[in-house]
Amino acid sequence: MAGAHSQTEAAERYAAAFFDLALEEKAIDAAASDMTELRAMLADSEDLSGLIANPGFSRDDKQNALTTLAGKAKFSPLTTRFLGVVSGNGRARALPNIIAAFQDKVDAHRGVTVAEVAAPQELTDAQKSGIAAALKKAVGKDVEVRATVQPELLGGLIVKVGSRMFDSSLRTKLDGIKSVMKGA
Repeated sequence: MAGAHSQTEAAERYAAAFFDLALEEKAIDAAASDMTELRAMLADSEDLSGLIANPGFSRDDKQNALTTLAGKAKFSPLTTRFLGVVSGNGRARALPNIIAAFQDKVDAHRGVTVAEVAAPQELTDAQKSGIAAALKKAVGKDVEVRATVQPELLGGLIVKVGSRMFDSSLRTKLDGIKSVMKGA
């Protein structure tokens, strides 16, 4: 557990440093865009996510891969330097946590409330807009919907806004019925 805790602390420190630099250089929008794109790349590529997580690859290998990727993706010079420092310091494995912590700082800076929505299939733009409108009524401010696909939910949604979670997934309902039937 101590390793996970220190990794989270390290991710927070790196995210804070990157945020402060981006703010100082008036490059928040570019950095946020780069981090969003990198998050999507990590989610979409098992090779990339495997590379950064695998301790069998050297820091140099990870640093070369990330800076090459940053160049091909046309990331800002600040983001490219940051990825070089992160990987050069042996923290490439923490990138998903760093990205999440950085995005939280950007959202707080912009005054954005984020709703993480898990659905069994890809949501349409109309569905995302409807969810955002319903959540705006519930929480009293604009909400940005970030959707992920979790086919195991079968139906319904799991919505998390801050520390509040709303679970209307079919999987949870079936699990509830199953536990009641075991007790009968």
